[in-house]
Amino acid sequence: MDLALAATVASAVTRMSETRPGVPLHRKVLIGLVLGVLVGAAANLWAGTDAGRRSVVAFAADGIAHPVGQIFLRLLFLVVVPLVFASLSVGVANLGDLRKLGRMGGRTLGFFFLTTSFAAVLGITQMHLVQPGAGFDDATRQSLMDQFSANAAEYQSKVEFKEGLTTIERVNKVLDWFLPRNVLGAITRMDMLPLIVLALLFGAALTQIPDSRRHQMCAWLETVAEAMVGIVGFAMKLAPYAVFCLVYAVVAKFGLDLLQKLALYVVVVLAGYLIVLFVFYPILIATLARRSPVDYLRRSIPIMVTAFSTSSSNATLPTSLRVAQQDLGIRPQIAGFVLPLGATMNMNGTALFEGCVVLFVAQVFGIDLSISQQVLVVLLCVFSAIGAAGVPGGSLPLLMTVMAQVGVPPDGIAIVLGVDRLLDMGRTVVNVMGDVVCCGYVERAESARRGA
Repeated sequence: MDLALAATVASAVTRMSETRPGVPLHRKVLIGLVLGVLVGAAANLWAGTDAGRRSVVAFAADGIAHPVGQIFLRLLFLVVVPLVFASLSVGVANLGDLRKLGRMGGRTLGFFFLTTSFAAVLGITQMHLVQPGAGFDDATRQSLMDQFSANAAEYQSKVEFKEGLTTIERVNKVLDWFLPRNVLGAITRMDMLPLIVLALLFGAALTQIPDSRRHQMCAWLETVAEAMVGIVGFAMKLAPYAVFCLVYAVVAKFGLDLLQKLALYVVVVLAGYLIVLFVFYPILIATLARRSPVDYLRRSIPIMVTAFSTSSSNATLPTSLRVAQQDLGIRPQIAGFVLPLGATMNMNGTALFEGCVVLFVAQVFGIDLSISQQVLVVLLCVFSAIGAAGVPGGSLPLLMTVMAQVGVPPDGIAIVLGVDRLLDMGRTVVNVMGDVVCCGYVERAESARRGA
């Protein structure tokens, strides 16, 4: 039943593509997303607790939907490194004057810090007002801890809880974030910060060489970036089907009983996402970017859909660059500077989520955090969000570090792991849209200065 239903939906999407060639891609992707949710929910309900039916659903999700979704994701991940390096290097090189880089960088980083801090404070405030973890059932808590303890241990193994580090060890650890000895090794682990530093230095160095040679190198890098965008175009032809498969796989395997247990927590976090996305960002778009919020967000729909379906800021970056330049009118040197930097450093949704999780788990365990501890949580959420990997679940290891710093049991994260995939999809949308809003602000500020 489940396999036949999935095949029927895929056939319907194919007929839609063939008979209505004028339908915009983002609408097809939205249709795929909605159908993925509906078919996944139907499959989950049909399977129930029956082991045989659940195995059929699991096979459809893992053996059919997963490969299709992964081909799409890996095509996007494939172009991230060359696209980020080429776009960022050209953006810096085309500025010509390094003072412009400092001015633009200051505006960008200031925007990132303020919006991330707002999101972290919002998450903690929501948890205080609603108290979803207060009076949490002990039996339910223990059941969730037992069910997801292995997952929590896996994330914890990625975190180094070292105490008593010497000063030089701490300094070297910070330097490794930005200037590792083996930059290629860092890049293969999808640590984007060293790549961004290398691209910034390379672009800055290009401004110091003769114009003819700089233009030659910039032309070559622009060709590389255009070729990567072409590969993104190939990937986007798969997008409606891939999004259907990705969302179906999540929803079909998602325990509805688990959602009921954590319903209030999930609702509070999702409400925070919506406040940032449809209240805070529109205010910034109207006041800082001087653009129509409705039009700006409407043009950004392909970015939001890609972010929601992939749960990855890095995988969404190629789409963000294309839409920002082609649909939002952002100059390439600004989009090429702000968006790659934002995909690594601007994680508003992650900061909000981390603040919510720390307070929620503390409430579940009956731990009362002082005002100073909560201020520390905000600061740690801001800085750990900067260091979070732009891949699905990339923030969880660092989140466990934040929890440990304020006396909240790190293994308590197991309580929320069952619903994290859903929340990860939402927070990725908030993350990448923060970068796009920042692009609009920097574009207007630089245009105003140039016109003055």
